Amino acid sequence: MAGAPGERAASVSLIGGSGSYSISISAAAARAAAEELAAITDQLGATLLQAMSAYAGGSVRLADGDAGGALGDARRSWSLWRSLEAPYEAARARELVAEACRSLGDDEAASIELDAARETFRVLGATPDLARTESHDERRDTHGLTPREVEVLRLLAAGHSNKVIATHLVLSERTVERHVSNILAKLGTPSRTGAAAYAYEHRLI
Repeated sequence: MAGAPGERAASVSLIGGSGSYSISISAAAARAAAEELAAITDQLGATLLQAMSAYAGGSVRLADGDAGGALGDARRSWSLWRSLEAPYEAARARELVAEACRSLGDDEAASIELDAARETFRVLGATPDLARTESHDERRDTHGLTPREVEVLRLLAAGHSNKVIATHLVLSERTVERHVSNILAKLGTPSRTGAAAYAYEHRLI
């Protein structure tokens, strides 16, 4: 379906009782389709359609840059699919929740939601979906930091001393000092304050 010249395309995922698929259409067309589905849902009031509509709306909002709106739709979709006892669709909705959380900078919530979705896909044997969720973590740029260094950086940016960080992560202060030194070198900043600023700017925390 063609959109207006110069209008960007949106890739929108749809899920239903028979499975899921993605389509690439213009952002305006995607919004129109989601709004039409929402209108039909309002008229019929069926839970299945409500769940599908909320998921489609969340996908469109996320593609359109409205992560806050997408999060609300995705959470509603997850709740509805769960009430229908549809674990696969609920997991897909939870994955959308994770994507919205990550777009809003809430990586901790995103990881929790993504882990839950991943576990459901694993139990259901949904291999393609499991691989896709694994790729979310692979795409995340940690700017050369190891997972442990990212943990240290998060605590450092929160204003904690090396002693507090060591206690929190069950490490020695000397080990934390080494991690902090490596972090400063990798990020190219001479101070803890600079590292914290870099972390916030590049959404490492």
